[in-house]
Amino acid sequence: MLARRFLWIVAILVFLVIAAAFAYRLFGQQLLRAAMVPSVEFAASPQADIPDYSRPDGWDAHPALPHNPALWTPAGFTAVPKPLVAVFFVTPTAYLGRDRWNMPFGDSATDARIKLYLQGDASVFNGIGEVWAPRYRQASFGAFLTDKPDASRAIDLAYGDVARAWDAFIAAQPVDRPIILAGHSQGSLHLLRLLKERLAGTPAMKRVIAVYAIGWPISIEADLPALGLPACANAEATGCIMAWQSFAEPADPSSVRQVFDATTGYTGKPRRDTHILCTNPLLGRTGDETVPPEKNLGSLVPGEALNDATLVAGGVGAQCEPTGILMIGEPPKGFDSYILPGNNYHVYDYPLYWANARADVEARVNAWEAR
Repeated sequence: MLARRFLWIVAILVFLVIAAAFAYRLFGQQLLRAAMVPSVEFAASPQADIPDYSRPDGWDAHPALPHNPALWTPAGFTAVPKPLVAVFFVTPTAYLGRDRWNMPFGDSATDARIKLYLQGDASVFNGIGEVWAPRYRQASFGAFLTDKPDASRAIDLAYGDVARAWDAFIAAQPVDRPIILAGHSQGSLHLLRLLKERLAGTPAMKRVIAVYAIGWPISIEADLPALGLPACANAEATGCIMAWQSFAEPADPSSVRQVFDATTGYTGKPRRDTHILCTNPLLGRTGDETVPPEKNLGSLVPGEALNDATLVAGGVGAQCEPTGILMIGEPPKGFDSYILPGNNYHVYDYPLYWANARADVEARVNAWEAR
């Protein structure tokens, strides 16, 4: 009798897991909105104080910080002691709460996620660059799941911090030092706006080796002409922009495309029916070639903690599809958590191609120096 009851409990649990997975696949976006969109009005949402970017503690990664998470590397790699390049890196969304629209400072769970992002994403650049990553009052995760005016206000507030950080960053660099701009997700969104509003047409633009605006859709027709830089045409091109968004089979990027099509580009033209920029990280350029996993120099596969992460070569291929998404093939082993609806591997855009992205950075810096 006890054994039969146990089997019934197991069967019910299995059914619930399958039902939850099925519901998530069908109604993932709706479930996310219900769970993550802030429940307060923006006017009533508390705001942290503006960070002081003249001080190292106004930054999450800074050359003067004693424990700089952006200096982490997996086994076999080291951070360069005397970086040639300055890297302005804007972190992705780390705040998942719905009690306010913008991230507070001092929340331990949020701080831990930012540290992981810097170690797993920004570490791509420490083989050649000095990484500066501002603390900023990020828009909450839920701000990107709704079209409420409050969401736009939250994103604008976050961008204001990033723009102030950029001013402090560029003022701290020698006038002839080359620069890389990089980010992921929300960070890439702010970088693109920064390009249009603060860099286009200025002397600083001539110092930009490349922009890694990963994890955010960019319209080739409605955005790029206003950003002042073209897409990267080859693996040694400089003064150009790279972007990709990772999906596994079976992929459904319709939620990304739906939001993209409803917005206006930086040129003022609608993004509807335009092409999304897709850079193949295994090629360093656009193109629809299918690149096999053997060309992947190493994916950063998560462990129990980031220090346990291992670099596994040859596991993940890449192909840019006409939809503008980057297909990674079948769901890769070891990347099991935090998959978004539609088999969107957004969280792993950098880790899936960590070693190739690092080699890409070095190749472009070398090409810059050679010129």
